[in-house]
Formats: sequence, C-alpha cells, structure tokens
Amino acid sequence: MPPINHEAPERHTLSLLVDNEPGVLARIVGLFSGRGYNIDSLTVSEVSHDSRRSRITVVTTGAPMVIEQIKSQLDRLVPVHRVVDLTVTGKAVERELALIKVRGKGEIRQEALLIAESFRARTVDTTLESFVFEITGKPEKIDQFVSLLEPLGLVEVSRTGVAAIGRGPDGM
Repeated sequence: MPPINHEAPERHTLSLLVDNEPGVLARIVGLFSGRGYNIDSLTVSEVSHDSRRSRITVVTTGAPMVIEQIKSQLDRLVPVHRVVDLTVTGKAVERELALIKVRGKGEIRQEALLIAESFRARTVDTTLESFVFEITGKPEKIDQFVSLLEPLGLVEVSRTGVAAIGRGPDGM
C-alpha cells in the first residue's frame, strides 16, 4: 500500500513554449488526463509566426511533489521547448477576461450597475431586462464579481482562462 500524501494542494500557473503544430495541445492535455491531473485553466496562442511557436498557459492544482512531476513530464515532451512555473518565479502578471450576463429590472439593475462600476467592469450589451458585463483581472477578482452578481439574477458566465507572462526584461 503506497504512503498517503498529506501535502496541501497548491495552485500553480505553468507557461509552456511549444512548437505550433497539429497535435501538440492534444499531447499536453493527454499527459494531464492520462495521469489523473486536473487542468483548472488552459489558454493557447501563437506568439511567434516566424518561428511557429505558441505559448500554452496551464493552471493546475496539486501537491508540490505532483506539480514537480507534471513539470518534469511536460519538459520531456518533444514539442515543448521550455516549461516555466510562474508561481515559483513569483514574478508574473496574470489576467483573465470574462463576460457575465445578468437579468433584472428596477432596483436590481441599479445594484448590478453599481457593483460593475466598483469592479471597473464594462457594460458591453444591454436590453430592458439584462446586461452583459466585461471584466478583466486576476481570477480571484472575477470570482468575487460573479459571486456578488449571483443573487441579482446571474444568467451565465463565459471566461477565457488565465493568460500569464513573467515580469521584467527577460523573455521565456
């Protein structure tokens, strides 16, 4: 019987520089699912058209030993050029975009607008019975905004996932 791991799970943001070619994302996601690791957030975008490279930002949660295993296994995949744990470096900017639809009339509309204003959310669509707000910021800020809008008539939420980049003059 294996020993029980009592390490507290930690949230980590991993930034991967990979070849921009078919199947790379499937291999990375397959690594996570095949080993029973969860992906909390996943974003992918080409960062250099000339060198055909993409950045994949993965947010995952696990015990420190599990996070180290994930990073090691990702680093060994052939299309992966570099793996950086932005949580460990401690110098990263993380942002997420969300669109949030709220239904309501009268006082509820006013309250939703006041909450949106205090969070610096923009109104991107409005009808007589609903709003769609756009908000950017750290995931925790978006979570808090959504929780305040829930009792007012939250209809749906669409989130982009975390985009992150290291601070300072050095690149990945």
